[in-house]
Amino acid sequence: MLYKNWIIFWLNNHIKPRVKVRTVDRYEQLIRLHITPSLGEKDVKEITAPVIQSFIAELLRTGNTITNKGLSTSVVNTIISILQASIGEACSSGYASDFEAYKIRRPKVVGRKVDCFTVTEQKRIERFIFNSDKPKLIGIVLCLYTGLRIGELLALDWKSVDLTKGLLTVNRTCYDTKNGIAFDEPKTESSRRIIPIAKQLLPILKKIKKNSNSIFVISENDKAVSVRSYQRSFELLQKRLKIVHRGFHSLRHTFATRALECGMDVRTLSEILGHKNPTITLNRYAHSLLDHKVAMINRLGKLL
Repeated sequence: MLYKNWIIFWLNNHIKPRVKVRTVDRYEQLIRLHITPSLGEKDVKEITAPVIQSFIAELLRTGNTITNKGLSTSVVNTIISILQASIGEACSSGYASDFEAYKIRRPKVVGRKVDCFTVTEQKRIERFIFNSDKPKLIGIVLCLYTGLRIGELLALDWKSVDLTKGLLTVNRTCYDTKNGIAFDEPKTESSRRIIPIAKQLLPILKKIKKNSNSIFVISENDKAVSVRSYQRSFELLQKRLKIVHRGFHSLRHTFATRALECGMDVRTLSEILGHKNPTITLNRYAHSLLDHKVAMINRLGKLL
């Protein structure tokens, strides 16, 4: 059996029934863009560990179909997981001989430096948005003061925002698909959380709600906004302000960094961010914590 036929059968019958739609969509994308073009015409029995190892090396060199540069290690590791699981199932079903999956060497995941906006850049972004006539941009400020992920922000509806108590509830997320915007459960169980809203933002949100006919906090023409569209709006905002481009997730990093600089304890920050445990927060923002410690020591030094 050709691998391109088997992997679709595997996806439809072994994966779709037990995972989230978002995972299926991601697998379908990686299969279509990377796996089928390179390995699809091979017989399942030909997909050996050496063949996959060579394929991995190529992905790390020139796997990005847009830039022709290497794919990130996280994407490559997901592709490896798809290959290992699908070939392993093929072996169990009798379409392939024993597959020595353990022989595949995964690329080492190198922790990326947390990239966030400076205080000056943050103030410029906020000033521009507060003076803007586009209510949807307030979501950017909301992320700066809550640490919401973009999918959580765009899935947020007014029913989940208590403007009297100043709290918002994260109970779903959204993402783009080829058929439009899809809504799903939060990323993890710990992603379900309640976040306090800075009191300075409450009057602004109340005004937006009063003038909105949408169920969504962030909307355009009273409809939900796609992830890519909102990312593009943020890219254009940075370009207009002549700020060095950073991805939307940098807003979340900026919130975490400012929170630590203001003295928020790691456990509280971890709960607000929706991390599984404080250790994840510690590891991700160790550099910010170090900067905070240096600042505190220097402040103490002024007593000398």
